[in-house]
Amino acid sequence: MTRSAKMLTALAVLAGCSGQTAASRVNASDGNAPPVVQGLSAAIQHDVAVLRAVTAPFHDFDQARAAGWSAQITPCMTDPGGAGGMGFHYGKVKLIDGSVHVDQPQLLLFEPEQNGRLRLVAAEYIIPYTFVPRSAAPPVLFGQEFQQVDAFQLWGLHVWAWKNNPSGLFAPWNPVVTCANATAQVSMSHK
Repeated sequence: MTRSAKMLTALAVLAGCSGQTAASRVNASDGNAPPVVQGLSAAIQHDVAVLRAVTAPFHDFDQARAAGWSAQITPCMTDPGGAGGMGFHYGKVKLIDGSVHVDQPQLLLFEPEQNGRLRLVAAEYIIPYTFVPRSAAPPVLFGQEFQQVDAFQLWGLHVWAWKNNPSGLFAPWNPVVTCANATAQVSMSHK
């Protein structure tokens, strides 16, 4: 068994050890360790483990940029209603083609830290309305329906794979993500 396969298996086992049924309950974690996901189906746990495996190298922001997530899509984003933050969105533009795959998130979200570094906190999958109209049924990935993001004319699905989100693994805003250390930020409603 390869090291990657062992890591994916270990993550799936850890995620499945809970008797809780909350579909997106996440335990807190320190540093870059992923939150432990509880109460999700084995298929969704596997998909989250795949996402973590492919994005793990991007805790080093320079590696993310070198791998193609180099287009800054937004400044650091916070919700004016107090739902939390998202951080900076960096995109791999060639992946924005109307399709979504667990191992190819179009956007990576980074939270600015006090030391000036950017910390990987989440991934986002997007499909512009030009590919799937707003009037269509929502796309689905990780067993979750994408949400309409009219401000950007697209469908979006966040996965907080690298930072605990008390609002849920797939919630758009994370109340523990802050833009306090950012020099460029925007407050924006996400609906």
